[in-house]
Amino acid sequence: MILTVTLNTALDLTYQVPVLVPGASHRVGEVAERAGGKGLNVARVLGALGHRTTVTGLCGGATGERVRALLARAEGVEDALVSIREPSRRTVTVTEGPGAARPAGATVFNEPGPLVAAEEWRIFRRTYAELLGGATAVALCGSLPPGLPVGTYASLVREARAASVPVLLDTSGEALRRGVAARPDMVKPNTEELAQLTGSRDPDRAARDARRRGARAVVASLGAEGLLAATAEGMWRAAVPRRIEGNATGAGDSVVAGLLSALAERLPWPQRLARATALACATVHAPVAGEFDRGVYAELLPRVLVTESRAG
Repeated sequence: MILTVTLNTALDLTYQVPVLVPGASHRVGEVAERAGGKGLNVARVLGALGHRTTVTGLCGGATGERVRALLARAEGVEDALVSIREPSRRTVTVTEGPGAARPAGATVFNEPGPLVAAEEWRIFRRTYAELLGGATAVALCGSLPPGLPVGTYASLVREARAASVPVLLDTSGEALRRGVAARPDMVKPNTEELAQLTGSRDPDRAARDARRRGARAVVASLGAEGLLAATAEGMWRAAVPRRIEGNATGAGDSVVAGLLSALAERLPWPQRLARATALACATVHAPVAGEFDRGVYAELLPRVLVTESRAG
């Protein structure tokens, strides 16, 4: 079982409008509603790939009830979320329809999330410890809700390592900085998060620096340029075979799902990166986060170019 942790779950709403004009009123053509938060997106992709997955984290209020109802529809995903009193957050993503002359990409609004009571946090920690006992890998994903200390992920990383469960960390800012120092098996920043962590805007140098800070492996999302991996076994770049237009929201979560599924299958790094890259592209082509276009994935997987560079 692969375990994903989402401490700041969300009800994700995606609106499609003909053309997005700041300051104007818009008529929404299509509305999609999904159980959201990075770890839930990861879990849905893992389930679609055939991997048994359990989600845990914090979920509350009427928003949280809707999140759980939507999550129940996901293939291969078990709900082990911990209920809290305050309502979970919402996110709103606005995309332009196919009629736009030059689509502007997704515009995203993220609410901050609920306050978590001390007893609620204690219940989550007990749940997390119990679930680690049956996990083959764990992903710690997304932002922290208000009130939780910035060292929260570092503590969860150390607990996973003590249980001998491989752990992937996907967060940002000070939570990432503290978490890296706890020596996770993988971190998955984008280029901006990697630059903030290391102070370097050269991805190769920054990835090596992140490893020196504690991460055993660093897989950085380079946007349209693909992925960069720095590991103890070497460094690789994975290039996309063609540019994919669409909604990039959730593409990084599909990278995490690809890496975790390939880790569970004991695939070598080049195959892990090829899968993660193809899934990210297939997610850009899908209308909402946490889904991927299976046809695009099948087309691109054998065409992703993975090249090895200097030693990590």
